[in-house]
Amino acid sequence: MDAAQLRTMDNAALKKQLDDLYQEMFNLRFQRAAGQLSNPNRLGQVRRDIARIKTVLRERERAEVAKPAPSSEEAKAQ
Repeated sequence: MDAAQLRTMDNAALKKQLDDLYQEMFNLRFQRAAGQLSNPNRLGQVRRDIARIKTVLRERERAEVAKPAPSSEEAKAQ
């Protein structure tokens, strides 16, 4: 999944996807420990997908914080 696709998703969908990827990572690690891992490259793919999702969520979080608060004049006008 690329970052452009992730940016079109809402936060709830991203968090759901993140939970699913954490579960998949757990299963892949378990398979590796048992010697039954069929595609070892998938571990790296999942790890990078997790990082992409966390990056998009953090970008959104920082964008919310960076929004300037209304000035005192604007607050009085409302």
